[in-house]
Amino acid sequence: MNVAERRTSYEICWEILVFCSVPRTFTAIVSRCDLNSKNGQKYLGLLVDRGFLTVGNNGERLHYMATDQAEEFIAQFTLLYKGLYDKGPGFRL
Repeated sequence: MNVAERRTSYEICWEILVFCSVPRTFTAIVSRCDLNSKNGQKYLGLLVDRGFLTVGNNGERLHYMATDQAEEFIAQFTLLYKGLYDKGPGFRL
């Protein structure tokens, strides 16, 4: 993806879900996915409400983790993206 291009909401959700394949804190997610706090809350809330993320507590902080349902979204989005652009979604992991 060109730096000047803006990510779509689908790309942002995909990136969050891939990153949360292991438990992640809110701070780690917004930092890694380059989101501000307001947008981070919006996307995480959407993904939790839709059942793609679960919220857990490790005793000190909340953490988010992708669910089995998220795997289907990730697989389908990756196929669609590759079909459109002949490459996978580009971001650094």
